[in-house]
Order: sequence, then structure tokens, then C-alpha cells
Amino acid sequence: MSSTVESATEIRPFHLEIPEEQIDDLRRRIAQTRWPSKELVEDRSQGVQLATLHELARYWTTDYDWRKAEARLNALPQFITEIDGVDIHFIHVRSPHENALPLIMTHGWPGSVMELLEAVGPLTDPTAHGGRAEDAFDLVLPSLPGYGFSGEPMEVGWGPGRVAGAWAELMHRLGYTRYVAQGGDLGAIVTDVMGRLAPEGLLGIHINLLVTTLGAATPPPGDSEEERAALAEINTFTTSGFGYFLEQSTRPQTIGYALLDSPVALAAWLLDHDTDSYEKISHAFLDGEPSGNLTRDHILDNITLYWLTGTGASAARAYWELGRAQALAGGQTPPEVSLPVGFTTFPDEIFQAPRSWVEQSYPNLTYFNKAERGGHFAAWEEPELFSSEVRAAFESLQ
Repeated sequence: MSSTVESATEIRPFHLEIPEEQIDDLRRRIAQTRWPSKELVEDRSQGVQLATLHELARYWTTDYDWRKAEARLNALPQFITEIDGVDIHFIHVRSPHENALPLIMTHGWPGSVMELLEAVGPLTDPTAHGGRAEDAFDLVLPSLPGYGFSGEPMEVGWGPGRVAGAWAELMHRLGYTRYVAQGGDLGAIVTDVMGRLAPEGLLGIHINLLVTTLGAATPPPGDSEEERAALAEINTFTTSGFGYFLEQSTRPQTIGYALLDSPVALAAWLLDHDTDSYEKISHAFLDGEPSGNLTRDHILDNITLYWLTGTGASAARAYWELGRAQALAGGQTPPEVSLPVGFTTFPDEIFQAPRSWVEQSYPNLTYFNKAERGGHFAAWEEPELFSSEVRAAFESLQ
């Protein structure tokens, strides 16, 4: 019996080697794409624009080198462990500084652990990035179930609550008795749930998307100019940029066929998120001028990861699971987050959350700041600035 338990909880080293024939097949499929005609408008109101996808596909097949991304991943300590019947892939980087605070960070959609890689150095070795040794973190970056190199759940029920429980088990399995958690996008939902469950050892959370408001059945107050501006931003998103959310939360299997069959369809789907990140990515491909670290290569690192792992459909199901979890909750009020909460609002996020809304959702708000730069993919776009926000949010817990 003991050997069975040890086998189930074993932490196994992970090394990535994608066969060359998979890379060749990717290029072949891109070359055989059947393209639609050009959109009939001059903006993105009909979706991802043809010129952007044409240039992305050209760069993907002629200039992009997956092996560089593979080497970046393999340069970091990667592991696999089975939790609740699913293999969980994670990166685990211990700080060179003593007494570093353990931190588990969760990516979102349409991202992956790729969007967090640039923050590894600043968070684990702050003295090399303008910080102090006492601000260091031991960093754990798991891939959500059904994403990247994590296993694909073979049963329903892997909603945010189950993922939050798996993350608590992962930190326990790594031997951490005290730790903090951070997340944006879907990762913010998982981190929010972790804060509400308050597993043993969790000291506090930091998030950079106010998920309690974005999906709220009742709109928050719009009494101030700042609140009214945020409501207008949310309305723009839910009326003209919400298509991917509706499809994935109701019919993830349907879109999954295209995501697993066509690399260009996958790229278009992953690019068609919020307006700010789309325009920055489009600008990077068409003009060669990236916004921060949203470079052509980094964007394609993420898209190629989805393609090579065949996780377009399984990742989309996370939204279906989210909707199912909310339906099963039946409108019940979740427990409050009694742990310390830090929040950073980035200026180009889907909406800029006013402090009043954040305090309404998290009465124990201990840190709030409006960052100078960055959008939805803050850790990816502005890793140094993002890392300084994480340090500041958890400074009192170090």
C-alpha cells in the first residue's frame, strides 16, 4: 500500500523534446491554410484581421524557432506530479536567497506558463533586478489541468475550486508550510477561490483582474467618474469582445475541432481576446514594434505550445467548468476572503478596477496600486513592473 501511495504522489523531473516531424507537420499545415477574404471593415470589429494573420503565418513558417522556447523551458527545473488523478506539470525555481517566501502563480487563457517566464528572474533573484534579497520568492508555476504539459481531465468537475485544492496539495507536497498565491485572468479566479478556501499555510493572495466584478450578475455601483468609466469598459467588453467567452463556456467541444486541426485557426482564436492585447500583438507583427515583452517570438511560443500539446479544446473546457461551477453554486454567497489581499490594476486591462470595487470584494485589502504600464498580460508584457507589484503586495508577509 505504501508503495502505491508513494507512486501516486511522486514528483518526477520533466524534460521537453518535441520530435522534428511535429515541427514539420506544423509548417505544412500552415502552408495549406484556406484563407478567408479580407474583413469588410477597417478595424477588428469583425475579428482578427487578415493582414495580421498573414504576417503571423509568414513569420511562423520562415523566421520562428520553437527550439529556442524549448531551451528556455528546459533551462528551468520542471516536474510532473499526479494530483487527484491528473498529471500536473509545474516549474519550480528556488531562490538563491535564504528564507524566500514560496509563491504559486497561476496563468490564464489564452496564456500558459510561457506568459510568466520573464518574471522568474525578478521574483526569485530580486537583487539582480533592482530589488532586495528579503523580497525573494521560491516560485511555483503550474500548468492548469488541460493546458500545456499538464494532463487533460477525463471527467467533468475540474472547476476553479478543484484546481485551488490541487494547488494547495502541490504546495504541501513540495514541503511548503507557508506560502502566498498570485493570478490573473483564469488564474485570478483560482487564486480568489484559494483565498476563500484558505488552505493551511496560505498567507495571502495578489490578483490583477477583479473577477468578482467582471462576471457579477449585479453591476457594481457607478457613483463616481472612475466607477462609471469602469462600467463603460466592462460594457464594451461584454458587448463586443465576449465571443470567445460565450463559445468556450457553452460549446468548447465545437470550437475544439478547429483548434486541433488548423494552426492558423488556433492562432486567430488565441489572439481574439481583449482589444488592447490584440492591437499590441498585431502591431508587433505588422510593424515589428512590440509592447514590452509581447514580441513576435514570445507570442508564437505560447501559440506553438498550445498546438504541440493539442490542448486547444481541453483548455477551452475550463470556461465550461467555470460556468458549471457557478450554476451549481446556485447564487450562494461564497465565503469572504479573510486573508490579506493585494490588488494591482494595470491601465490597459479589460477594465480599470476602482479601489472602491476592490474593497467591496475584499474587505481585507492590504495593498492596492495603479500601475503605470501594462495590460491583461501584465507579467508577460511588463515583467519587471509586474514583479515589483508582487513584491510590494507581499512585503508585509515576508
